Amino acid sequence: MAAPPAGSTNAPYNYNYIFKYIIIGDMGVGKSCLLHQFTEKKFMSDCPHTIGVEFGTRIIEVSGQKIKLQIWDTAGQERFRAVTRSYYRGAAGALMVYDITRRSTYNHLSSWLTDAKNLTNPNTVIFLIGNKADLDSQRDVTYEEAKQFADDNGLMFLETSAKTGDKVEDAFLETARRIYQLIQDGSLDLNAAESGVQHKPSHVTRPLGTGEQPEATGKSCQC
Repeated sequence: MAAPPAGSTNAPYNYNYIFKYIIIGDMGVGKSCLLHQFTEKKFMSDCPHTIGVEFGTRIIEVSGQKIKLQIWDTAGQERFRAVTRSYYRGAAGALMVYDITRRSTYNHLSSWLTDAKNLTNPNTVIFLIGNKADLDSQRDVTYEEAKQFADDNGLMFLETSAKTGDKVEDAFLETARRIYQLIQDGSLDLNAAESGVQHKPSHVTRPLGTGEQPEATGKSCQC
């Protein structure tokens, strides 16, 4: 496994904040592969689709503050939408993913965005991700039109490759930086459960207690 990048740490409970993320989008766009690439620095190919919700964590550093990201990877199938919608509540960040080689996944973004805006708090940071940038020769959605969609809806935007790791780090870290900025300017109320942020003393030395996070279903990395 590659060494963590500068500014991150694997110390298990040494962090100042917890940020809750969700990853949303159609089935097969690479949501779980993005999560696994970010948390494990590996690409998992030929994964079965997520059933329900998967979970991963990583501690990063933003402006000298260690932040634990709790990342919930949701199933993309319509039949799981009722289950996965319950995970939107209390999300500080939402990574909304489409596949640049499948226009149908891009065309469904409006539906995913509606859910994200209706089910999260008004300050949730939504980051649009065009995944599978390594398959540019098979591109079905241009960078320019996706960037326009992001700009029209006030979203941050990047194209990534879960396979090569290109820009994956940037997407997760830029979301965290935006959330931290909202904390700094007072837009996020840390006492509100729906903020998706918990403040922890830097000397925390215990794991989260039982019941502090919902149970995830399914197996390992899913695409």
